[in-house]
Amino acid sequence: QVQLVESGGGLVQAGGSLRLSCAASGRTFSSYAMGWFRQAPGKEREFVATITRSSSIYYADSVKGRFTISRDNAKNTVYLQMNSLKPEDTAVYYCAARTRSTGVFPTTATAYDYWGQGTQVTVSS
Repeated sequence: QVQLVESGGGLVQAGGSLRLSCAASGRTFSSYAMGWFRQAPGKEREFVATITRSSSIYYADSVKGRFTISRDNAKNTVYLQMNSLKPEDTAVYYCAARTRSTGVFPTTATAYDYWGQGTQVTVSS
């Protein structure tokens, strides 16, 4: 069982920045692929970014160049640095862990085994 706890959400003006953190339980965090997803009201959950256990990274086109995913295996934590935020980035942001091995970047929700409770990010115009 893996528990994930997100933090760092909040209210920010357009053009501002936030850094989300996701702390994971478990002794094998370094072997997990970690992902960030988001869900806006009335919309489906969408992929944002993923980082594999070898620290290969893949982003959704909508955030490429603005968001940066990283991980600190010593702290069992994955981060999402969000810069140049836009009102359309407003959503609940979720981190997720995939404990099974994968040969491709996991970009779908069903590819992940564990989820955090989410943290709200609101970007005002």
